[in-house]
Order: sequence, then structure tokens, then C-alpha cells
Amino acid sequence: MRGTTVRKDLSGLTRLEQIDELRARMAAVTGEPAKGAATPVESPAEYALEVGLPAPLPRRGITECSECPALAVELIRQVTAAGGYVGVIGWADLSFAAVEHLDQVITIPDPGSDPLGIASILVEGLDLVILHSAVEMNLSPVRVRPLAGRLRRGQAALVLVGWKAPSPALTIDAHVSAYRGIGRGTGRITGYDIDVTVADKTHRQHATYGVGQRPRLRAV
Repeated sequence: MRGTTVRKDLSGLTRLEQIDELRARMAAVTGEPAKGAATPVESPAEYALEVGLPAPLPRRGITECSECPALAVELIRQVTAAGGYVGVIGWADLSFAAVEHLDQVITIPDPGSDPLGIASILVEGLDLVILHSAVEMNLSPVRVRPLAGRLRRGQAALVLVGWKAPSPALTIDAHVSAYRGIGRGTGRITGYDIDVTVADKTHRQHATYGVGQRPRLRAV
């Protein structure tokens, strides 16, 4: 029928078919094709994403994270290295140089006027979706409800950076605390430490997350 859109159910599709369908939906919204994630393979759908933090990222749940590009890239690197698929929305200046499996990343640098709509599409079929805003945005329960409903249909962990949602399942405060490999006017960066605080509704945990040369995770 003219003017009617038939929405395909993703549950019966392979991962490749799911990604193709998501790309088609995003193209319909943004008017241009999404970048990346050309040839996906099946990835396990565990209850949570283990990424080396004091607590895993909850699938089908919302995590709020402070603005820390180094941590975001490391999350992307770990999820894709484990065979997962990632979407990054609204973070045009994020560097993916440290990510080896770029074919498993869908990037939407400019989501236009409907970033929540794009996120709602991606969370149905990917493993990790990062939604970024350069300015702080507060989501009311009414605005977040449709996104949360789509999130529960899929297996993604949704990480909000620069967005505030009511009652997130997890919050992460992170910043780079030290660089390794450089001296006074000499050397080059071979690694860095990220101080991380992870909190859910009952626990608060601190750790230092090592990236690069001599990676380590030290409880504080």
C-alpha cells in the first residue's frame, strides 16, 4: 500500500541480514548510507559485555559515560576484537586508529536532527552502540521510553556520552591519568592509564585501566 512501511522483524535474520536491514533503515532516515560493518559474522550474545572494566556493560541497558575518547576507543577495540559489532553516533572527531576491525564498526558522524532515532535502529542489531553529544543533553522519561523499548528487543549495550538519561543501569566516570613512554622532551606515547569509576544502583568501584604497552588493571 502506498505510504505504508513494512518493518522487518530482525529476530529471524542472520547477523549479516540484520546489519543490511539496519543500514537500509538508517539510509532511509539520514538520506545517505552508513559507513562500515560490511561483512559481519555471528557474535555471541552474552548477558553483558566484558570489556575489562570493574563491571561489565549491561546488554539491553543504558550506561552513562563521561567524555573520555580514550576509553570509548578502547571499548570499541575490545568489543570488535571479540567478534562484536559497534555503532558510533555523533562523534565525528573520534579517532579509530587503534581499532583493528573497522569493518565491524558503523559510524554516523552526523545523525542530523534525529540521533535518538538512529540509536533506536542500531540497538536492535549491534552489540555496542555509543551515542555522543558535544553538549550535555537531558533525556526525559518520555523521550527515552521508545529508545529503551527498542533496546530491550536486541542485545546491545547502549553507552551515552554527553546525554543524561533517567535511572541508567551503569555510570562510568573516566579520565586519562598518565601517559607512558615519554620523557622530558623525548620519546613517544606507548600507552596510557585511564582512571575509571563505575557505579550501578548498589555498588561503586574504582580501577586504573592500562592501555598500550604493559596493559594492566589495578584495583584501587
